[in-house]
Amino acid sequence: MVRRNHPYGRPRSGAKAWAPPVDAAGQPTGLYFPDGVAGTADWLRGLLSRWLLAELAPGRLMPWVPVAFGAGIAGYFAAEREPAVWAVSLAALSAVVIAFMARRRPVGFAFAVAAAAMSAGFAVATLHAARSAHPILQLPIASAAIAGFVEIRDERERSDRIVIRVERFDAPNAPSAPRRVRVAVRKGSAPPVGSFVELKAHLSPPMQPLRPGGYDFARDMYFQKIGASGYALGTIKIKQPPTTPGFWLSYATVIEGIREAIDDHIRAALPGDKGSIASALITGKRDAISTPVNDAMYVSSLAHILSISGYHMAVVAGIVFFVFRAALALIPSLAHRRPIKKWAALAALFAATFYLLLSGAEVATQRSYIMIAIVLAGVMLDRPTLTFRTLSVAALVVLLVAPQAVVHPSFQMSFAATLALVAAYQHGLSWPSDRDTPLGTRAALWGAREVASLILASLVAGLATMPYAAYHFHRLAPYGVLANLLAMPVVSIVVMPMGILGVLAMPFGFDAVFWQLMGQGIDWMNAVALWVASLPGAIGRMPAFGTGCLVLGTAGLLLICLLRTPLRWGGAAVVAVAAAWAIMTPRPDILVAGDGQAAAFRGGDGRLAVLHAGRDSFAVKEWLAADADARTPKDAAADSGVRCDEVGCIGRLGDGRLISVVLGIEAFAEDCVRAIVVISEREAPAACGATSIDRTVWQSYGAVALRWTGDHFAQTAALPRSYDRPWTHRARAVSSQADLALRQPPRAEPHPDDLSPGD
Repeated sequence: MVRRNHPYGRPRSGAKAWAPPVDAAGQPTGLYFPDGVAGTADWLRGLLSRWLLAELAPGRLMPWVPVAFGAGIAGYFAAEREPAVWAVSLAALSAVVIAFMARRRPVGFAFAVAAAAMSAGFAVATLHAARSAHPILQLPIASAAIAGFVEIRDERERSDRIVIRVERFDAPNAPSAPRRVRVAVRKGSAPPVGSFVELKAHLSPPMQPLRPGGYDFARDMYFQKIGASGYALGTIKIKQPPTTPGFWLSYATVIEGIREAIDDHIRAALPGDKGSIASALITGKRDAISTPVNDAMYVSSLAHILSISGYHMAVVAGIVFFVFRAALALIPSLAHRRPIKKWAALAALFAATFYLLLSGAEVATQRSYIMIAIVLAGVMLDRPTLTFRTLSVAALVVLLVAPQAVVHPSFQMSFAATLALVAAYQHGLSWPSDRDTPLGTRAALWGAREVASLILASLVAGLATMPYAAYHFHRLAPYGVLANLLAMPVVSIVVMPMGILGVLAMPFGFDAVFWQLMGQGIDWMNAVALWVASLPGAIGRMPAFGTGCLVLGTAGLLLICLLRTPLRWGGAAVVAVAAAWAIMTPRPDILVAGDGQAAAFRGGDGRLAVLHAGRDSFAVKEWLAADADARTPKDAAADSGVRCDEVGCIGRLGDGRLISVVLGIEAFAEDCVRAIVVISEREAPAACGATSIDRTVWQSYGAVALRWTGDHFAQTAALPRSYDRPWTHRARAVSSQADLALRQPPRAEPHPDDLSPGD
């Protein structure tokens, strides 16, 4: 008879039971290896059972709840059509009831809670999308008269940008007025937040993905309740508001006024990029940083310094906590009789809250604030704070407030880096005690610990965020550890403390000296970023890959970080599979923009060539980045074999076949016969013998990618026929004609004229 608590479980029926040597308590002793196939199978089964039971122990499943909740939200965004609110609500309620009924079954309860969390995440995202519903502009408007309140004001390098809450909208052929619009204005002409303005603007619908699988700008704007974007025409008039702005706009006006005052003080003391970066660290305004410095920050992996996140929040709260507690400790009557540690924690919490409001409360800042608030609350309540639980609560709160953040790079990179750092801290390096060592040795050990911790943190955070940087920005940072090792000590010791002291000294008029000291630290940080960015191979480029690779890589990261037993190393295998999958992702041969104006193809050299860029090269720039190509749109068109005249352009694919962009209707007759693919802003003739990407197609499907498989073009659209979400807009309904045009079978062999030397 096998004991029920045997560490390796029951033997397989009909097999001879095998057990390792045990001591008097029944525990395995020494090194042992099973004999025979049956013994090996029992040994592996028992080992896996023991590891699984350890992972399912009480308190170990808490971090997986926000993972399941976020997976449910991701499932909502992966759906092709908008779910019904009543259906997802009923499913979530049913899952919660089932989880409650299964609470006495350890294994079943874990799976039931996971299912309930996924259902709840799906339902929360659906409800949030329904609550965010608003009118979206469907067609471009050449001139629209707009009147409304300025809610957001952004200063950029070349122009400014404002978001207007529309009170009055007058435009021809507009069935409904958008509630909010985002308008670019001339540099320095943006009115202050809270003002009531009247202007005329050229407006366009929210931008759809620039390529199939690319970032969905329209989805991002939908959850910001922005229904159109464009640029101002003429002057902007500030008028007397006809109505009261409301509480939230009044609050935003006050906060923006404080941010503007601090920003003006900083820029008066620190001109150029120094002032822009200092303002970004204090107020969150980072749009005015020049392009070379901004690019160098990303290339050197120092861009995380510009985004107010856990590091900044911890420095602010830590400095306030230390200074406040040290000041109170100088008063013996308070230090011995009052809980000055709790008072210092409360002061640090107020400082962190002010920093959150001042910085604009982005996703990374929200996550950092929630974690800091939990830690400080634990200090005030004399409760220990568990890091994984703290991170879990922060993730749940952020996803409840803004479920759309789960598909945003800021959320993904912020939580991935924090999760990896917490896991590395729990499995971190052990150092010898320096209690009885001389002062010089203790100082050396402290310095070694700090350097090793900085290297480990940079390496861990860089590896954790690498998949997301590669997916969203198609970039890697090979020298990220070097840049952080050189810059972060100066940022921690000089830049951030001087910035805090500058804000505190500002009401008294003694802030200039602190801004100057902060600027010297920023000079060092900029010098490091520019030097690292100039090193050979500093820009690691990665071709675009699918969402499946990112999801698989995320699963591997979660396994590595959240599991405690050797099962976690299975996550490394999952990450390796995801990396191999991403590397082997095939690249498209032809790309067409969602407005039909820009097109590119893969030439004989294996690189993309710009066949036609239209009036906007933004899409081409994104295509080149997604192809791991360092060229600019102008460089991509040079020496590519593209020939253009007044009626169109012709390019040659790698196998010699022709691809055409038709600008004049008279070019259809020839190009439909000679070219394998015809692209046009116009409607192609029904009898066109080539695969046609014309107005009917791109108005219905958005951006289109074609990949030659050997006998036909595999076609991918940014907006497939079955895709219908609230943030999508189509200029006309999807028609069968569009299907025929998109699926027109190409010729398997080149036309004889395609190979003629005259083209």
